[in-house]
Amino acid sequence: MRRFLSTLRFICAAVAALAALGFAQPSRADDLDSADASSVRAVIEAQLAAFAQDDAPRAFSFATPQLRESFGNAENFLSMVRRSYPVVYRHATVAFLKAELEGEVAIQRVHFTDDTGVLWIAIYALERQQDRSWRISACQAVETEGRAA
Repeated sequence: MRRFLSTLRFICAAVAALAALGFAQPSRADDLDSADASSVRAVIEAQLAAFAQDDAPRAFSFATPQLRESFGNAENFLSMVRRSYPVVYRHATVAFLKAELEGEVAIQRVHFTDDTGVLWIAIYALERQQDRSWRISACQAVETEGRAA
């Protein structure tokens, strides 16, 4: 029950964050400068690498402090990702689109293909931390209608 409530809190927080960022309606986004775009991509790639190695503490380290607090520990986080984001946890291919800036939040869209050839898009929101690093604050993955050839 505790794990369910933690996952529910995460989903609610992610939906609220994505809605606040205007994903439901068109908005103007600015390009990230190349250094920030590279940093944002590196954070997501590092988290994906940690998932591939089942390294829960490392994967958890790329989340914002607020997100880490909502899950309590790395194992709860990894368990939720396995269950709710299987294509992020284990994917066949990954392709990064152009990163953008929505206010103070970096938005990175990522195309994934799962092991059956189904295409997905994941929208990551990352927040800059006091040390100037980027950390993942939300992710929403949606299956598209396409399939890999």
